[in-house]
Amino acid sequence: MIGRDNEKLSISRQCGLLGVSRSSYYHLSKGPSEEDLELMKLIDTEYLKAPFYGSRKMAELLGRLLNRPINRKRVQRLMRLMGIEAIYQKPNTSRPGKGHKIYPYLLKGLEINRPGQVFAADITYIPMRRGFLYLVAVMDWFSRFVLSWRLSNTLDADFCVEALEQALDLQKPGIFNTDQGSQFTSGKFTGLLLDRKVKISMDGKGRFMDNIFVERLWRSLKYEEVYLKAYGTVKEAKAGICHYINFYNHQRLHQALGYKTAWEVHNGLEKQSWPEARHRLIDGKEQNPSLPLNQAHLNNMGNQQLTLNQTP
Repeated sequence: MIGRDNEKLSISRQCGLLGVSRSSYYHLSKGPSEEDLELMKLIDTEYLKAPFYGSRKMAELLGRLLNRPINRKRVQRLMRLMGIEAIYQKPNTSRPGKGHKIYPYLLKGLEINRPGQVFAADITYIPMRRGFLYLVAVMDWFSRFVLSWRLSNTLDADFCVEALEQALDLQKPGIFNTDQGSQFTSGKFTGLLLDRKVKISMDGKGRFMDNIFVERLWRSLKYEEVYLKAYGTVKEAKAGICHYINFYNHQRLHQALGYKTAWEVHNGLEKQSWPEARHRLIDGKEQNPSLPLNQAHLNNMGNQQLTLNQTP
């Protein structure tokens, strides 16, 4: 929002109009230091192992791993930047936007027994060799099928809305479940769901288990793809995540689904032979009008857009 090339307004004037200090602008424009980025990668790895660790325990753990003291306030700042927090119940765990409406949790006691009954969305942090991105995905609760995803370099609502639009174009769920993050409580996001007559459900504060299936996707994605690749560029990150999600949807066998793929369960299919599944994944040209979802549209998942907001 603040631009150095603005001929009419100085940096000081722009900062004043936005209510931020000039020193904060120069600090933020530099981005995290190399040391902070390394700490963020380590926090992300350890958080997957112990998502119940708050900043106090995380700082202690990092200190032991690195054999030097790590300031807790620094860890708090980095965890906020990464968009993560401990999963235990505590006051003000989620951060809905000011004035945003919070919807009730609708999944308690609900038997989820078919595809399209409940969709869920969540955001995770994606470390890179230099820098980081945020990833949002929309998943069918019953089949574990990932309907859409987007990458962004900021935690605004736009990339979440884009992912939601594509998912709803594929299929309309009965209920859409998210946490209470400001991206999901924003008027753009909830308004789109209300326009499509989709019921909105939001997790209780600090309830990690409410979105457990998306959390399992994040764990699989990071251990089986992200941590192994250490992406050097945004292009590499997009290509790697695209390839993995295609694999996750069409080839990865899920024990909880009777060793079927998410694609097979989502479309009520019997187990597919490997040549057939591989053909669908690589060629991406077949269309079967009898399937609930439009195959051609699903194949466009490889063309997911990256939302990059300009920095000063």
